[in-house]
Amino acid sequence: MPETPGGVTPPPTPPIPLAELLAHEELGLHRIAGPAEADLLWVHTSEMADPYPYLLGGELLLSAGVQLKDPDTYVARLVEAGAAALGFGVTPVFDTVPRALIEACDRHGLPLLEVPPETPFTAIARAVWRLMAEARHRELRRVTRAQQALATAAARPDPVPAVLHQLAAQLEGRAALLTADGEELHASGRRPAPDVAAALARLTRVVSAGARPAPTSATDTLRDAHLSAYALGGGQGLVLALATDRREAGDHTIAGVAVVLLSLLAAPHQGADAAGRSAALVRMLLGADPQDVAPLLGGAEEWTVVHARRSGDGPVDPLTTGALGSALGSALVDAGRGGDAVRVLVPGADRITPQPGWTLGASAPAPITALDLADDQAARALGRAVATRTPLAHHHNGGGAGLAALIPPDRAEAHARALLAPLTEPLRETLSCWLSLHGSWDRTATALRIHRNTVRQRIARCAALLDADLDDMDVRTELWFALRVR
Repeated sequence: MPETPGGVTPPPTPPIPLAELLAHEELGLHRIAGPAEADLLWVHTSEMADPYPYLLGGELLLSAGVQLKDPDTYVARLVEAGAAALGFGVTPVFDTVPRALIEACDRHGLPLLEVPPETPFTAIARAVWRLMAEARHRELRRVTRAQQALATAAARPDPVPAVLHQLAAQLEGRAALLTADGEELHASGRRPAPDVAAALARLTRVVSAGARPAPTSATDTLRDAHLSAYALGGGQGLVLALATDRREAGDHTIAGVAVVLLSLLAAPHQGADAAGRSAALVRMLLGADPQDVAPLLGGAEEWTVVHARRSGDGPVDPLTTGALGSALGSALVDAGRGGDAVRVLVPGADRITPQPGWTLGASAPAPITALDLADDQAARALGRAVATRTPLAHHHNGGGAGLAALIPPDRAEAHARALLAPLTEPLRETLSCWLSLHGSWDRTATALRIHRNTVRQRIARCAALLDADLDDMDVRTELWFALRVR
């Protein structure tokens, strides 16, 4: 994913090649100046004389030139802001694209598109968003296929070479497992040129663990080669090194899956049983059938899923997450990525206890075939614990000898489906959290990690779709019952 000016993170979608937009003949767009290649990240319309302060980089900027007075300065500022291309609409201000603007775009290397009078700017924006959605779906399909292929490779008798071979095939490049000194332990894919191999070894030393703090990943380019290095977990100084001819959206995600697998597979301190159990967890997270991995998880009839988040600014690294797993009595720990919670799969139905330095959410005990439901329960419990500032929250089934037990489950579920049918899943999740926290906007926002205004908007949308007064306790009670049994 390309970087944008000012460190702004691009949207989570692959960039759209300008050529794909121009291929939509119904829009009538024509490139009349500047280079033929550009990557579009978003669409923005502005008639300001200098839109620079409002650009993030990567935009197709659309304008009719209402305040165009100095084309050269205007284009120079767009290029400085990182704009990808300029779409200029003819009429009502100009009958044709000004010659000075065409020359400025050629001079500064900015693609210039002529937008005919009959093409609304909104039609162009819709076309770009549609192309982005299609590209995103292609990327997700590619990443999913790669995850499945890597998980299958990890189950082979020679898992480390198999994973490297599959990774090299998926990325169409070189994948190698190196020591901190650059020694190649396993590798797959075509061997790079000597100078590329040397550059990859230098990049390996950047992420290798040593006396100084080191980043977990690093990237570089040499001529047409894209180089990447990822430090493996386990404290052994092993590094996954990649060399490819191109870098596509989704490559980092695929490499991240390989890093998790290789960290587990290459850990020398793990016995065969522990490595098999950890691999089973990873395979489950990648979408394997729970029935296939149940034999690898031992004889426990029930499991508890725990979601954990560090309290305050404490570190989240293999040592701390491993210590958490040990304290909870399990080696099955998924450290998550970025802001994701740490997940621990605990055998048995024993009560989970608070852990210093952590905020925990625990599911109800569940069989191996219902871990997906338990995972959702743990996530909601963690959200409630964060919102209420408690160290541990358990999922409550709401069953037993309460009023719900007096209603046949099939009738209760049918009523819940009918009542909640107008709501999308995000609206149901927000409504459930809001009701569980007694209508607190701030606590709900904290639990769901969204803005309080978003909570207000979603709850108002729920009220409108349900045609209900959510301030009425009878209404709240009925909705809470439906949300619990759905």
